[in-house]
Amino acid sequence: MKLLLIYPRWRKLERQTAFNLPPHGPIVFAATVPPDVEIQLIDENVERIDLDASADLVAISMMLTIQVRRGWEIADAFRERGIPVIFGGIATMLHAEETRAHADSVFLGEAEGRFGQVIEDLKAGELKAVYDYLTDPPPIESVGTARRDILDPRHYTYGGVKMVDLVHASRGCRFDCYPCCVAFLGGRRFRPRPFERVVAEIESIDNERLFLVDNSLAQDTAWELGLFEAIAPLGKRWVSHPIENRDHVVKAAADAGCWYVYQAIYDTSDHLREKVKRLKDHGIGVEGTIVLGMDDHTEHSIKTLVDFLLEIELDLAEFTILTPFPQTQAYRDLEAQKRILTYDWDQYTADRVVFQPNNLTVDDLQELYYYAWDTFYRDEAQRFKMYKLFKRIS
Repeated sequence: MKLLLIYPRWRKLERQTAFNLPPHGPIVFAATVPPDVEIQLIDENVERIDLDASADLVAISMMLTIQVRRGWEIADAFRERGIPVIFGGIATMLHAEETRAHADSVFLGEAEGRFGQVIEDLKAGELKAVYDYLTDPPPIESVGTARRDILDPRHYTYGGVKMVDLVHASRGCRFDCYPCCVAFLGGRRFRPRPFERVVAEIESIDNERLFLVDNSLAQDTAWELGLFEAIAPLGKRWVSHPIENRDHVVKAAADAGCWYVYQAIYDTSDHLREKVKRLKDHGIGVEGTIVLGMDDHTEHSIKTLVDFLLEIELDLAEFTILTPFPQTQAYRDLEAQKRILTYDWDQYTADRVVFQPNNLTVDDLQELYYYAWDTFYRDEAQRFKMYKLFKRIS
């Protein structure tokens, strides 16, 4: 039996240096597929889809809202030829009702221990329209090593340098951030994988550079320190989302191979100034993630924030525009206030204004997005700043 696993293309942020990371969701899903099923992965961001290809089942994995319309197009093409299509992934869960119109089946939630039943149902001609496990996650111990063998590593380089491989040590998140949908997708309960499973997976990865894609490592101090202790002997260098802002935790992260972190920068407070300094003092780089267009943002506050980023000497900065993705508090608030301007999901790229800002015009916020990118990278291009970060560990 052949399963064709497709990851639809998506447009990268305007102004951002273009590169492709290996997709994580599809290879984590692939580990849940019974071993007697042949899997072929097509990442449309780096290779062409043959819409005339043969398969017993097409599985379309969608992570981002920007992928959904393309995913529907692909599904429609295969279904016209009588090939059944199932959807899964984050964006499928956010757009489940719309996606059902383009699918034989949608899979909602985590697939460990569950996808074998889907294959049995397909063989029996009894594929269900919906497999809904969204509120019933499997035991975290059942999460296995992702199927990186189905990736072609030649596609995931930048300037001849191999990009990071993605791995996760936990699921769920106890935080509920305003623009984020993780609370809906993975629940507010933090679910760490056993350290031995994480270590075994990392040991299986033929790459010295990793990205720990957990929503945040700052979930539980004892767990965080235990994770760092477990992975330190592996000698890998890694990137992650935020770590706890305590000196002994930051030191443990650095000792375990932390290379740089993604840190949300939302104001010009001394707290954030001190946090960035602590990371850098321990040799950990910082890439700021900055969301523009919050209700308290004005032209002055955004320009002041950009000046602050330069002052604290961030290594990199990624600017996005607040985007009301479904199942976020931002979506609920802006929809209730009738401030969402379009539901054209192709515009939900995080670099386009799709809502009415509070203190700015749509055009002003769009121009401030360009201002932020252009000003922060005025003296050094982003690609050069990226090169310097990679140079630290080469």
